[in-house]
Amino acid sequence: MRSKVYFIEVKDASDIWTVNARLRKLLEESRILDFISKGDDAVVKLHFGEAGNANHVRPEHLRVICDRIAAQGGKAVLSDANTLYRGRRLNSADHYQLALEHGFTKAATGVDVFIPDENKKEEITSVKINQKFIKDAKLGKIYLDAAAFVVVSHFKGHILTGFGGALKNIGMGCATREGKLAQHCDAAPVVHEERCTGCGECSVVCPVDAITVEGTASLDKNKCIGCASCVAACPSMAMFIDFGATGEVQRKIAEYSLAVLKERKGTAAFINFAVKISRECDCWSQENPRIGSDVGILVSLDPVSLDKASLDIVTRYNGKDVFKAAHPEKDGLKQLEYAQEIGLGYLDYELLEIPV
Repeated sequence: MRSKVYFIEVKDASDIWTVNARLRKLLEESRILDFISKGDDAVVKLHFGEAGNANHVRPEHLRVICDRIAAQGGKAVLSDANTLYRGRRLNSADHYQLALEHGFTKAATGVDVFIPDENKKEEITSVKINQKFIKDAKLGKIYLDAAAFVVVSHFKGHILTGFGGALKNIGMGCATREGKLAQHCDAAPVVHEERCTGCGECSVVCPVDAITVEGTASLDKNKCIGCASCVAACPSMAMFIDFGATGEVQRKIAEYSLAVLKERKGTAAFINFAVKISRECDCWSQENPRIGSDVGILVSLDPVSLDKASLDIVTRYNGKDVFKAAHPEKDGLKQLEYAQEIGLGYLDYELLEIPV
């Protein structure tokens, strides 16, 4: 099987007018959003960018996408789930405020922002998938309930997966904090003693008394239930993930993507912005250098083909695999190969280049 991937070139992401003109042309000629019907509610999954990050997809581009959804008769809402780590996107109220500060206002995009609140049981859900690593996926409910699902991703590097695109945005991005921890770790976070200040915040929030603090924190993994409360509470990120478990993380991301997409045949579309290609993901608020030139925008109904085509075309335009150069110990293809294995899409694709 070969899935269609449409591509239009963008050489300068700072030229917002030109980028939007090309995005409109890409959406029109690919007809990628034509599955949306009158009255459909459409959740547009994106990353609003951590505080201090400027590489995320711009709100001006989301306006073009949401206007296209409206032209189809649909009603869009912009959404992302809260983070595992401590920061401005840890809880729904702060995350929402940051999205507005980054320009994702209704005046700018034409639509509202919705951040699922894990403290409200009606806004989260569990999906049974019984895969090799994940049995039950913990997700924001909106990503399953909306009639249409449109995934807008910044294609960039990533410390754990080599690169991050549509699958990373879906699998990790739609998960609750508990779901994010399950993808990052076997069952429990890791105590990075060199960062621990012994403040005790982790032990205060632990619901099962799995943490003791004597100088530094100590976690009893036999008691840990993987709720990630300690990760969110730790001010120094000493209670965090195991950065060594990368191959398994990629496969879990694919399985979480399956949980989101398995009932979505014909109701999902995927858009990758291969511009402002940074070394790390948009969660990084610190220095995050560019590692590749602006390439363009790609769209598909197949997230596996889309990510593979994005990787191939970024490599072609830059003359090398910039992600492998930035993260030589990471093999980003693992997530794509496993995603194909579990039925999420195809590595083989037909690239259709839209002339500018």
